[in-house]
Amino acid sequence: MIHIDDELRSRIDNALADRCPMFIATVSPDGEPQISMRGSVLVFDRETLAYWERGWRNSAANVQNGSKVVFFYRHPTDRVNLRFYGTATMYREGAIRDNVMARTVQGELDRDPDRTGAAVLVRLYRINQLSGEVLQER
Repeated sequence: MIHIDDELRSRIDNALADRCPMFIATVSPDGEPQISMRGSVLVFDRETLAYWERGWRNSAANVQNGSKVVFFYRHPTDRVNLRFYGTATMYREGAIRDNVMARTVQGELDRDPDRTGAAVLVRLYRINQLSGEVLQER
């Protein structure tokens, strides 16, 4: 079972402010890997992460409904290194998009002045440490 507790929620929701932006790894349909920073990652609910997709470059093309992705969180001072594995769904309109946009950090929204971005929800199926130790699994 996946359950993001309050401590982990605080780490994720404050990652950018703590100067620890999360990274997302995706893979294109032809198998080309891509990794990029995401400053807008937030906890959507106890088993789902979300982020605001505003760049519309490589990783956006790779994140289609049902695509598997992995986030990497690293806080060097606290020595916390976690991977979050999940299945992505993109929302270009509607209530979920509006909800994520309303919760996205202002600095990320400032880089999308026309609000052409989309919400991406990632339903988690595994959380593990950098060592590979599985902490939670669906």
